[in-house]
Amino acid sequence: MVADSLSRLAAEVVACRRCPRLVQWREDAASNPPARFAGQTYWARPLPGWGDPAARVLLVGLAPAAHGGNRTGRLFTGDKSGDFLFASLHRSGFVSQPTSTAASDGLSAHGLYIGAVVRCAPPANKPMPAERSSCLPFLGRELRLLTGLRVIVPLGAYAWEGVLRALAAPGPIASPRPVFGHLAEASAGRYSLVGSYHPSQQNTFTGRLTPAMLDAVMLRARRLAGPA
Repeated sequence: MVADSLSRLAAEVVACRRCPRLVQWREDAASNPPARFAGQTYWARPLPGWGDPAARVLLVGLAPAAHGGNRTGRLFTGDKSGDFLFASLHRSGFVSQPTSTAASDGLSAHGLYIGAVVRCAPPANKPMPAERSSCLPFLGRELRLLTGLRVIVPLGAYAWEGVLRALAAPGPIASPRPVFGHLAEASAGRYSLVGSYHPSQQNTFTGRLTPAMLDAVMLRARRLAGPA
């Protein structure tokens, strides 16, 4: 079953220690939390994808946040980017509640799966090329296991590039190369790609990404995915 295969992959992701710099960073972040998280037990391991095994839409982020997913154990959970993202996912009908605060908060996804290019929190949110290459096969395997997928939504240019690389592996990336942009669309094999600016505070606080803009991406993805 797909769910069983995804569970086995998740266990492999969680046990990964391939990238020494990322292992040290994620564990140092857990050992030296900011005052607002003092005393909390951090996940401090790589994060697997999560969501609906029958998903028709895949959302792909850059990497976990040091004091977000690296703390809570679930992608986009427990940080400001996640607050902005899940409010939109709830408005567009993909998740059961508008907040995501902890892995045990009862949130569920419907028709949506969430992954990332890199599964450990990187320093300054900037993975090295070798770290991306080491981690990207996990995303490729999720793509193969999620047989119902029709649409991929990369959040930001880094995720867009990572998705193209995962889809191309082990061959070359298609030419001409699809160009990232907010609400940019491209075809990649059997998938439709719909780009979105990342819901980072750098984008949301400046108005580069508004709630209406993110809603437009998710509603477009829903339309392209079609009925289950």
